[in-house]
Amino acid sequence: MRINTDDVQPKLAAGQPLDAMDRKILCALVEDATQSYAELGHKVGLSAPAVHERVKRLKRSGIIRKVAAIIDAEAAGKGLLAFVHVDTTGWGKTPQLLAISEHPEVEEIHSVAGDTCIMLKVRARDTHALEGLLARIYAAPGVVATRSYVVLSTYLERPPQPAHTATWSTVDDWREAAAVSSRP
Repeated sequence: MRINTDDVQPKLAAGQPLDAMDRKILCALVEDATQSYAELGHKVGLSAPAVHERVKRLKRSGIIRKVAAIIDAEAAGKGLLAFVHVDTTGWGKTPQLLAISEHPEVEEIHSVAGDTCIMLKVRARDTHALEGLLARIYAAPGVVATRSYVVLSTYLERPPQPAHTATWSTVDDWREAAAVSSRP
């Protein structure tokens, strides 16, 4: 099988959008980043060297920021997942509060709009470990309240997906589908 590799781009310019082949490669890598360039090339229809060059370009441009292992939280002894909303006085993103990132239980810190200032994604051993982390959060100057949402079940957890939804359903599409499913 002869594969055309003429469309390998040497460098992704700043702000240049991803092309369809880049998205195919990224989709395959999100599923399994350990596959060889030959396997990856077979999946997307390019030669191994062409895929290798594209992956190198995606890494150089910062689109692929890093490759990491996704571990099982239970096996790591962190079976409690919680989202913690932190309310602060003023701006809130103080160095003292952001220093909470030093704790391995804190997986994500987001500055958000809405009824809270900061949102944390936290994985802890148990409720006692979560309570200890909350005590440290409260010790940061300017923190006035927290709300913790303990996760009971997770149905979907994944990294950013490079693909786009081709079309979005309208409210009328949903109503029509609901009407059809409610018919005897």
